[in-house]
Amino acid sequence: MVEMVEIEASRKIDGVLLVKPRVFGDDRGRFVETYRRSWFPEGREMLQGNRAERKAGSLVGLHYHLKQADYWYLLRGHARAVLFDLRIGSPTEGATLTQDLSEDVDTGIYIPPGVAHGFAALTDILLTYLVDGYYNPTDENGISWRSEEVQADWGLDNPVLSERDRQNPKREEIPDHLLPRY
Repeated sequence: MVEMVEIEASRKIDGVLLVKPRVFGDDRGRFVETYRRSWFPEGREMLQGNRAERKAGSLVGLHYHLKQADYWYLLRGHARAVLFDLRIGSPTEGATLTQDLSEDVDTGIYIPPGVAHGFAALTDILLTYLVDGYYNPTDENGISWRSEEVQADWGLDNPVLSERDRQNPKREEIPDHLLPRY
């Protein structure tokens, strides 16, 4: 049997997985299996699929959830994903992971609950993402993309942000009851 995927645990943030699926192609095009539940040891079932299209120069995040996991897969363009371990008690608490995603290099990212995540669209992009919970506004939290603790090179000089993301608090401004626990 041919192995369809290579899964690598992040060396920077505990619980984050980088998924590198096998790509099949010929003169007709390409085929890639982008997600399979059995790839993830926690066995979290993804319940909702979402599609995000962003113009070059856009920045989304940083967002985090206390209960929800995400799985991102970039279909078109070039983006820089930034993840920050906000979980109190995590062995990698305070760590930042920066991962470039490109349509030319098939890579998915599994993001466990409590890990803040965002991305910068370095070109126009199309991103699909799966989540293991239905939209819940009470589990939508954020931390400023400019927080000193994050220390990320987003690859953008003057990013375009939503009003919500411009108002995300710095780490020290987040109330204790909204901080994720490991």
